[in-house]
Amino acid sequence: MATLEDTVDSTSAPVRGRPSALRGQGPAVAVVAVGGAIGAVARYAAGLGWETGQSAFPWTTLLINVVGCAVIGVFLVAITEGRPAHPLLRPFFGTGVLGGFTTFSTSAVDIRRLLEAGRLGPGLAYLGLTLVGALGAVWAAAVLTRRLIHRGGAR
Repeated sequence: MATLEDTVDSTSAPVRGRPSALRGQGPAVAVVAVGGAIGAVARYAAGLGWETGQSAFPWTTLLINVVGCAVIGVFLVAITEGRPAHPLLRPFFGTGVLGGFTTFSTSAVDIRRLLEAGRLGPGLAYLGLTLVGALGAVWAAAVLTRRLIHRGGAR
């Protein structure tokens, strides 16, 4: 009969002949972590620069998310249709920096806070503005960047 220790030991050891899931991913994980820290500090600084009170409409979070989405639109078009980029640039900047900068989880908390305070109109407006603003920012930034890149003959 197998004991708990046998089960834990047998599942924690890598299967012979199969590479570890993280093998070769160390550099990507490291640049995502560093980028995420940079993005989170930038988001925090933006929040300090434009503080929003508990009962106020969360303009700062909305602006951070829309700006971050616009930047990802520019970035992804630039690295896929513009000049070739280092393989670690996308995880560093796209996943790390912009993932740490944008804060859609805070948007969900803000919406909940508005709804719990009985502010249905502002809560729904914020939800709509976040969705439309974020998706619109990615789309508009990507379209404009694509036009600039192709007008300049980068590809």
